[in-house]
Amino acid sequence: MEYLIRLVLLFFAYSFAGWCIEVILKFIQYHRFINRGFFTGPICPIYGSGAVLITITVEILTPYESAYGTTFLISFLLCGLIEYFTSWFMEKRFHARWWDYSTKPMNLHGRVWIGNLILFGIGGVAIIHLINPFLYSIISKIPITAKGILSIVLLGIFAVDYIMTHFILKLVRIGVEKSEADNTEEINREIRLLLSDRSVFHRRFAEAYPEVIYTTNRINARIAAVKAEAERLRQEAEKKVIDTLEPSGMIKNTIISKQSELISRCYDEKTADNDMIQLKAEIEAEKERLSSRPLSKMIP
Repeated sequence: MEYLIRLVLLFFAYSFAGWCIEVILKFIQYHRFINRGFFTGPICPIYGSGAVLITITVEILTPYESAYGTTFLISFLLCGLIEYFTSWFMEKRFHARWWDYSTKPMNLHGRVWIGNLILFGIGGVAIIHLINPFLYSIISKIPITAKGILSIVLLGIFAVDYIMTHFILKLVRIGVEKSEADNTEEINREIRLLLSDRSVFHRRFAEAYPEVIYTTNRINARIAAVKAEAERLRQEAEKKVIDTLEPSGMIKNTIISKQSELISRCYDEKTADNDMIQLKAEIEAEKERLSSRPLSKMIP
């Protein structure tokens, strides 16, 4: 039981730390305070979940391997999987891309990218070898009863916040599904208007993700059609460029070369009559005359 309580406290500690990191990063980007995360409270569960999973996995493997490199690799993979799956699930569930790394190098479907994965790995090493020991020392000084009560209180607040978030996200999903807009910008405006007309909790959520990209089946189909048309136009333009740049003389030489190959395969001096011999001689003479002409006269 004490081990579970410790994990619960770690979850909330790292979730709060993740929220602080997100707030600082968005303040640097937008120069204003943004209460990040899906939850109203100062918590980003994706950070807490990653930290707890790393802690459990490393503790299981410690008897066999406890090197820094192993911790880095575990953090790299686990946090990458969590971020990818969260992005995929939220997009499928609520028709929105909450973050997009498509413009970043070495990204996977825009859901994760190498820069974040490396930071996850470094963060995992810091968690296991620096932060966790410090937190354990603090947690160990708290009486078990107090830790249990604190865990229950935090879980209760978290459950209430989750319920509120569930209804807000449900409203967002319904708004996106009912939208008749033909582009993401119009949907964004509709969702912001929808949320701004409601409580302060709804308005906070609208401000938490200013870069969110909402999509519908209609928009996805339109994007696919535009991509297909763009590819068709690209292929046509490429063909026209090739046809324009390739000189007629080159085409003629190719034809002549293939005709010569065909003649050599069909012509047999032993069986050829006088007309065939004469025709072959004339062809050879014309080929000689053509090859002796300047290149500029061969290109129209």
